[in-house]
Amino acid sequence: MTRSRRMAAAVSALAVVAGGLVSAAVIGVGPALADHCDPAQASQEQQQGQRNRNNNRNQNQDQQQDQDQQGQDQNQQQQDQNQNQDQNGQNQGQNNNQDQNQQDQNQQDQNNNQQQNGQQQNNQQNGDQQQNADQQGQGGGRAVLDPAQNPDAQNPDAQNPDAQNPDPEQTAETFGRRNRPTRNPGQGNNGNNGNNGNNGNNGNGNASPTPSPTPSPTPSPTASEDHNECADLGPFVEDFVDIRRVAPRQLDARIGRGGSRGTFVSACGTNRNGHNNPDNFIVAPGVSNGAHHLHDYVGNLSTDGFSTDESLAAAGTTCRLGDKSTYFWPVLRDRKVDVNTEDADGNVGQVLRARSVTLQFRGNATSQVVAMPRFLRLITGDAKAATNGAGNARAAWSCTGFQNRISPDKYPLCPRGSQVVRILDFPSCWDGQNTDSANHRTHVVFPGQGGACPQGTKAVPALRMTLTYSVPQGPSFAVDAFPEQKHNPITDHADFANVMPDRLMQFVVSCINRGRRC
Repeated sequence: MTRSRRMAAAVSALAVVAGGLVSAAVIGVGPALADHCDPAQASQEQQQGQRNRNNNRNQNQDQQQDQDQQGQDQNQQQQDQNQNQDQNGQNQGQNNNQDQNQQDQNQQDQNNNQQQNGQQQNNQQNGDQQQNADQQGQGGGRAVLDPAQNPDAQNPDAQNPDAQNPDPEQTAETFGRRNRPTRNPGQGNNGNNGNNGNNGNNGNGNASPTPSPTPSPTPSPTASEDHNECADLGPFVEDFVDIRRVAPRQLDARIGRGGSRGTFVSACGTNRNGHNNPDNFIVAPGVSNGAHHLHDYVGNLSTDGFSTDESLAAAGTTCRLGDKSTYFWPVLRDRKVDVNTEDADGNVGQVLRARSVTLQFRGNATSQVVAMPRFLRLITGDAKAATNGAGNARAAWSCTGFQNRISPDKYPLCPRGSQVVRILDFPSCWDGQNTDSANHRTHVVFPGQGGACPQGTKAVPALRMTLTYSVPQGPSFAVDAFPEQKHNPITDHADFANVMPDRLMQFVVSCINRGRRC
């Protein structure tokens, strides 16, 4: 009976440990996928998901500690019960031994008295019979077996097969490592039933069942398990800045006495006709989706990845005065709106049309300008500046009313009522010969710090695109980009090909050199 009770207690303790293992495997469920790709919302969901995972881990650890403590308490109680039972058994055995010894001693005293009486009677009757009576009296005593000489008591394992052949080890599935079971130590052996009471457990004493080591809780879901479909697209909250925190700076070089102060604006609209495609005939001619991001086009109505000088010259235009030039830039998107989510390049959200587009040709700070050759091709900025570095980057972000504050690498957070501004300045120092170059940059470069063109180049009208947008409040918009660029604001860029009639170009040069605003 005692052995059965100990076995039941050991099984109960193992059940507590197994319960702790199951609890350790419980993990928090990651947040649901976002319905849109709002950078602000994605950041909040990431932070909330991390907080949830931390809370789940803390709760699991607390629950595991409580269950481990409960198991230890039950094991201690079982040990105390075993000790009490063993002590009671030993006390009972000792008492039984003492009672038996007392009975034997009483019997021996009674025999001795009988022997003495017999001796006295025999002595009085016949001296010869006394020796026989003495021998007979001595033979009347009974030997008592000393409990200390009991062979079973000296060797408690002799009749306990469990002590020499312990139960086989039990196994338990571990939740910390997948498909790799962890060995769980076997239960302790119960003690034998002694002749005079219960002995303790075998040679190891009152050993309680040894619990299996507590496994490490299953790690929290990884980024792939707890993956927000927008989390890796960018931009990120750190890609935005309050425009009021941007230091003022001078964007243009001071115009000297020999400089050209005039301007010409080509009015081409804001792409109300919806001329968009992900092509770029300058950088990736003859390729569909060569840009991997959507462009807004104004001016020439035919521009796509397969445009040529001839096709551009034959097309119509949205510009006044017959300007058939093509002007294009990557669109800006509202990331709060759940559209374009299946885009393979990660350009998701609602396209924002520019509220205003100003295409202004300006002069040079130190010299007069000369006419651009027809079909001259120009690019500004670097669509891959996030990975290439800032060497060719020319992004300039601002807000209306704060245009002396220009951020080159962060999206501006504008006060209520202020619009986001993109300023895209093109190079304007031409080599005098080529309309394009292998890298689309060396045939026309930027003026130096003081505004003068490098030696061997000529100043041509400098194109500045100024685009304004009404965007949702907060960090919730992004420029289209190559996927690996993470919609970094430093990647802002634009393209231009001059398809003005020669007469119009001469008019532009005249306005600039004479200081007029046309």
